[in-house]
Amino acid sequence: MLQPTLIAESELIAKCKIGDFKYQELLYKRFYGFAMGISIRYSLNREDAIEAVNDSFIKAFKSIKNYNTNKPFKSWLSTIIINTAIDKRRAELKYQLHTDLEGAVFIHPSNDSIERLDAQDILKLLKLLPPIQSTVFNLFEIDGYSHEEISQTLNIATSSSRVYLTRAKEKLRKLLLIITYNERRSVK
Repeated sequence: MLQPTLIAESELIAKCKIGDFKYQELLYKRFYGFAMGISIRYSLNREDAIEAVNDSFIKAFKSIKNYNTNKPFKSWLSTIIINTAIDKRRAELKYQLHTDLEGAVFIHPSNDSIERLDAQDILKLLKLLPPIQSTVFNLFEIDGYSHEEISQTLNIATSSSRVYLTRAKEKLRKLLLIITYNERRSVK
């Protein structure tokens, strides 16, 4: 049995481009962990994340013939995963209260306590945010999307993206303060 890590990425992709199912399976196995790492940030639970990953790979295999091998494969796959996960979340985001935030005041954060957290802590805290705030935070802070790209992806105003990001950071700060307070209290 071939090991996915022993085969060059370019060979995996070339074989997938001609529709070789064995190499599609190997590509899936090689990038499954990477895909789950992205998908879990945009999904409510592990089952939704797995579904988004599987759907993403189906989309990737259908469109891999159009993949430009001069660009990083992980970036291409990442875009598919993010878009698929967001599409799955879009239905629930659509039913959330969307307030017109055009006139909202942008609050500049004064103390960025978020930087003290490690990645796992942030991912746990992100699950406590409202879905729209979590999604905007992920897209902007983790995946590097601009507010304009977020606006187009989520069908919200650019200013709304900024406000949701600010609110997400503010809520994360408050959650961090609660955790810090509880930790200090339990030490005493």
